Amino acid sequence: MRWYPVFYKEMLLFKKKIFKFGYVFSSVLFPMLYLLAFGLGLGRKVDIGDGDYITFLLPGVIAMTSMLNSYNLVSNSLSMGRLYFKSFQVIVQSPVPHFSIMTGIVLSGMVRGLVASVIIILAGLFIFNIFPLTGVSFLGLILNVMLFSSMGVVVGMFIKNPEDNAVYTNFFIMPMAFFSGTFFPIDGLPTAVKSIIMLLPLSYTNILMRSSGLDSMAILSIIVLLAFSIAMFLYGARLIKNYSE
Repeated sequence: MRWYPVFYKEMLLFKKKIFKFGYVFSSVLFPMLYLLAFGLGLGRKVDIGDGDYITFLLPGVIAMTSMLNSYNLVSNSLSMGRLYFKSFQVIVQSPVPHFSIMTGIVLSGMVRGLVASVIIILAGLFIFNIFPLTGVSFLGLILNVMLFSSMGVVVGMFIKNPEDNAVYTNFFIMPMAFFSGTFFPIDGLPTAVKSIIMLLPLSYTNILMRSSGLDSMAILSIIVLLAFSIAMFLYGARLIKNYSE
């Protein structure tokens, strides 16, 4: 439990922000706009496979929301703590092991991502009367926030000024949000394009979010997301261990 002080610190900061309307609104603004624009605009008028479009769209928007919030909030918080407030230096100099620091930060990012996802889930339930989560999709959601929280630590340790974070977001996170099967099925895409898309971890989260059982593709997606998550977690912990600034 040596990670708990780091986690508790992050949760105290999160508690101060979460009750502010502007913070909550900004966290889910774009996902809500996409959900309402596409869901109400196309909704049940478009068939996707065996179901309507909103049934397809909602799990993808939840996956995207969890990615954006777990990644952005961790990378922004860590980079600001490093570069301006110098609070990260205090944590590193404390007797808390680097692995525990990484665990505490990642868990706090997971909580933030899950809170934002719950808002989208409730919106889907009240607006469209759809509850999209199954046991498999819930597992996908957990793996997704773990992966992108860990990625947020890696990016937060890399960047030299806050403006650099926009580069990673604009050239990697946002394209992945749009082209990983969030808004449209990727099965009908050309093979070369689909092969590139399947290199992106969010593609496997979307597969799990729409899976009703543990078929072969769901099991592969779990393995891929676990591999990405473990690799990012270990690399982030190494960056913290070797931190010198």
